[in-house]
Amino acid sequence: MVERSASARLRLAGRPELRRYSRHLLIPEVGLAGQERLAAARVLVIGAGGLGSPVLQYLAAAGVGRIGVVDDDVVDETNLQRQTIFVTADIGERKALIAAERAHAINPLIAVDAMPLRFDESNARELVRLYDAVVDCTDRFSTRYLVNDACVLEGKPDVYASIFRFDGQVSVFGYRNGPCYRCLYPDAPPPGSVPTCAEGGVLGVLAGLVGTWQANEALKLLLEVGEPLSGRLLLVESLGARTREVRFERDPRCAVCSDRPTITDAVEHVAQDEHDDAELEPAELDEALADATLLDVREPHEVALGLVQGALHIPASELEARLHELDTSRRYVVACRVGQKSLWAARRLRDAGFTRIRHLRGGLLAYAAATEQFGMV
Repeated sequence: MVERSASARLRLAGRPELRRYSRHLLIPEVGLAGQERLAAARVLVIGAGGLGSPVLQYLAAAGVGRIGVVDDDVVDETNLQRQTIFVTADIGERKALIAAERAHAINPLIAVDAMPLRFDESNARELVRLYDAVVDCTDRFSTRYLVNDACVLEGKPDVYASIFRFDGQVSVFGYRNGPCYRCLYPDAPPPGSVPTCAEGGVLGVLAGLVGTWQANEALKLLLEVGEPLSGRLLLVESLGARTREVRFERDPRCAVCSDRPTITDAVEHVAQDEHDDAELEPAELDEALADATLLDVREPHEVALGLVQGALHIPASELEARLHELDTSRRYVVACRVGQKSLWAARRLRDAGFTRIRHLRGGLLAYAAATEQFGMV
């Protein structure tokens, strides 16, 4: 850390650097020493989407010396409503590469590591170990638990946030022996029980509000100023323009951060339904429907975006009450918009005795992309 601070001091000695960060230097809690601390810092940002966009832009602008960007996805048109680091021309490009390029363009004085790969158990601890703090901008429960576990095991703070429709959450886990994500949420919800942003939607600007708050927490940790959101969950309600705070403590029986942990390595715990062996690839749907019926479980407001000719439409919210309308002897391909509701529906149908069930991987959105039928979903 001494060598990194020394090199940072040399980088900040020139006039251009001082001018760029002049508004930081005027703040007593930051000043030259704080700006040197930022220049020496390393932050890993996992996810370059709605939350990652403001996080990357503000960390880069603030002068964080090295930023790692992990994301294995590509830019989709549906991202542009909230993922402001991308533009229309980026559709189809690797998010990590484009986001890293934009962050470096904001501040050429910093280093940005673009990693277009999936954050998983094969690399989690190694990646976390290389940085001083981690900002979790992901939207999958299994990845959030993996990020948390890797951070606890490597002794790094985890700056967390999540968003859905008009509401968001922000907290800091594993900071100076503070509580972790598992202390607050010991177990992941069953697959399909909690809708994702792709399923339920999200107000675009909410990603900016919550992501900026995440960036603020990360900068506070690096500067060692203020009171981090450790042991506090900040609830952001954009419709009511309100914030609330929920306090929580370290769980003495926590599976990963207690004195007697049962989790001793960063392993991704994926629910069985996420790897269902009866999945159907989008490109296989047309052929499969030669002897099967497409069961569309999208909700009414989603169906308004486009119907699939010949499909049987029963919203997931009505499936329990309408099971009698289905024939156990028929073949069904269950589909929704992005593949979450249909996972739950396929499992429920199997529990009810339906044995000729397949699930459309990625949902009708993936099918539309594969067949260029974009007006359908």
